[in-house]
Amino acid sequence: MYARNVLLKKMSRPTATAAQRTAVIGRHLMSTSASSPSSRVDSPDEAPVLFESSGHIRTYVLNRPKKLNALNEPMLNLLRPQIEEWSQGDLAKVIVGRGVGRAFCAGGDVESVVRYASNPETRHKAVDFFHREFEMDYILAAVPKPYVAVMEGITMGGGVGLSINAKFRIATEKTVFAMPETKIGYSPDVGASYFLSRVDGEVGTYLGLTGATLTGRAVFEHGFATHFVESRRIPALLERLAALEDPTYERINELIEEARSEREPNEPSTAIVGAKREALDSAFSHNTVEKIFTALKEQSQDHKDEEVRQWAANTLSELGMRSPTSLKVALAAIRRGKQMTLLDALQMEMNIATAFCNGVTPDFKTGVTAVIVDKIKERPNWSPSRLEDVSDSDILQTFFATYTPENGTAPQITPPAFLNTANRLMDPMHFALPTEAEIRSMVDGSHKSSGATEITLDELLAKFDSLRKGKAGVREKILEVVQRKCAFEADKHMDKKWLKWKH
Repeated sequence: MYARNVLLKKMSRPTATAAQRTAVIGRHLMSTSASSPSSRVDSPDEAPVLFESSGHIRTYVLNRPKKLNALNEPMLNLLRPQIEEWSQGDLAKVIVGRGVGRAFCAGGDVESVVRYASNPETRHKAVDFFHREFEMDYILAAVPKPYVAVMEGITMGGGVGLSINAKFRIATEKTVFAMPETKIGYSPDVGASYFLSRVDGEVGTYLGLTGATLTGRAVFEHGFATHFVESRRIPALLERLAALEDPTYERINELIEEARSEREPNEPSTAIVGAKREALDSAFSHNTVEKIFTALKEQSQDHKDEEVRQWAANTLSELGMRSPTSLKVALAAIRRGKQMTLLDALQMEMNIATAFCNGVTPDFKTGVTAVIVDKIKERPNWSPSRLEDVSDSDILQTFFATYTPENGTAPQITPPAFLNTANRLMDPMHFALPTEAEIRSMVDGSHKSSGATEITLDELLAKFDSLRKGKAGVREKILEVVQRKCAFEADKHMDKKWLKWKH
């Protein structure tokens, strides 16, 4: 949630009354024919969140462009009651989220959070902000209607929380995606332990620990977005979406696919492919930060590929700049989050956030002061400074066991009554590119649509083309995965080469 401050300088319930909300909505209700989000500027009398209505579509527009649409308390006060109203009403069929200017949402106001947390008398305000934010993230994930998040521009921290579990997540060439919390002595939150642990291989672990960014099409190719659409096509797409008579999930998917942007022949691919991706998965597969460091050191010295050696050295250097405490908290959370529901993961992160706010480590304040306030380029004065001085058992006790609702030391993440927590949430990867796990199941014959225990590359491509109805990017994804993860076995009796998954 803290990316906004880095970029600019380099659940208690909402308090807004129904009357206040009605007044704000009345002033700012507009149709999608209004000025485009990128053309708006801050106005003293404009609300930090605008609400639009067009046909069956209801849109919230984050409206703090000078602050990169960073989430703050007034924004949450406006967002939650309106999203709840749309979710339960009959007029709103689809919810859309987008931002004004060059960001969807770049995080939160970390300086205010740390300032509140530093004073025992105001510490509850810091904890309350996390509580509100995490509950808002869950509501948007569980909203019982199609939700389309336009991840245009900077989408980091809190902005990721608002968008990452949307059924439809649209990246453009302007999208910049990251979870950079370890840079300031904190840990990835807003459900990061849930979604970072579920993307292919160890890409999520790598992003969560290093704070590295993905841009443009790579956000789509790695599963954080479900679609890639050029920025210039977004306004027309939203107009077509508003014109839908029956906006079902499948029809919305088809409409976005019709606006898709195919990869150009000279367009660079994501850097995390091939040998570099294999090295990443290997190094970040370990369950201790020390072993990750050791693996990267070995790769930087011994790997046969010069590009991999350089990548490993650079990654090792990046991790060396991070808070040792934050690295250990982040890794433990990501590993635990893989086995959790989203609600349970958010609760775990609420407990962790409460621990940080209560000053169990000085690194949160140290990191914000060094990186945000003083803007130093050197490594902050972390304490402990060395990885080996941070005890794994102390991390688990302090951040994962001490502050909990059961102990009465952390607030409970409680969804509103209209959301039945017993119901399973829609898989956020349902409309995305096929995952490696799904591709593997088709190769080894365990997929429900495989129909055979052996398959050729052409048959594999045809299967997913049919399943994904010609979705853009599927062929490229499958070819990249097959190159890394499969071997070809010639049939002695037929002129065919079967795919075999490497174990």
